[in-house]
Amino acid sequence: MGSNGRVTVAIEEFRLFHRIDRVLYSILVKDLGRSQIESLYTIGLWLWLERRGFYNLVNKIARLPTLLVNELADEASICLKCVNPMLPFVSESSEIPLTHSLVNKAISLEYFLESQSVAASQIQSLVTSVCVPALSDVNVMGEMGCIKMMPLPVPGEQGADIIPLRMSGEGESSSWSTHSQGSRGACEWEETISSKNERTMFVTFSKGYPVSETEVRSFFSRLLGNCIESFHMQEVTGPDEQALYAKIVFIRPAFITAILNGGAKKVKFTINGKHVWMRRFVTRNANAAPTSTCTSSIST
Repeated sequence: MGSNGRVTVAIEEFRLFHRIDRVLYSILVKDLGRSQIESLYTIGLWLWLERRGFYNLVNKIARLPTLLVNELADEASICLKCVNPMLPFVSESSEIPLTHSLVNKAISLEYFLESQSVAASQIQSLVTSVCVPALSDVNVMGEMGCIKMMPLPVPGEQGADIIPLRMSGEGESSSWSTHSQGSRGACEWEETISSKNERTMFVTFSKGYPVSETEVRSFFSRLLGNCIESFHMQEVTGPDEQALYAKIVFIRPAFITAILNGGAKKVKFTINGKHVWMRRFVTRNANAAPTSTCTSSIST
């Protein structure tokens, strides 16, 4: 115990206690190619939610497939914008469907806007006192020792730095590499993959409201005719487990343009009374922060 009465913990024990946070941080930065500083604040946000009664959130997220982790991190980035008093926040939708499904409680962007007065300083405190010491030694995509922290502005402070959200050029990759591929065949293979990705959409479902492949196929067959080339539902291990996401490859990119109403980043359909969210499929290392949402209440 220290002279001030506080219990001191060795840094090794502290990091061991936060081992799940470290695993999730590694997934965000190493596997998904997300910004290191942004990921510190993402973990900080999730830890803040745990302390407000959304228990075991980090553990739940760390056990999900990486595609869903990436989607949840995108939602976390939007939530961080909500609690940042230095940024004017405008959104056509207040829903964060994956986060809502995971916590099994009522939560939306309104929750973060209403908590803005305390959230900024509390999340910043968690990043400084927990995330940096617990995660800064994790060896992912470079050394962490020289990172300059960019704190969330505390309400009322002037000149505070804005929370570092993903930069537009960070983590992006091109389907045509500028380095030597060794053969024309490699380039043709990359072009094929790129073409398929341009025709693919990522679909998420609400927990507790299972949607079958047949329902989705039937819905879009009635809406657009013969439009789906292939359908890849999340694999589940047991009969009681629900698929939370799927990937749909359409025959032509024009179908995706029609589904997104030309320019929306994300759309919501209601299929047999159940919400289905759709956006363009983006490879893990690409930047995919949704900025606008469109809602459709078509039911079958």
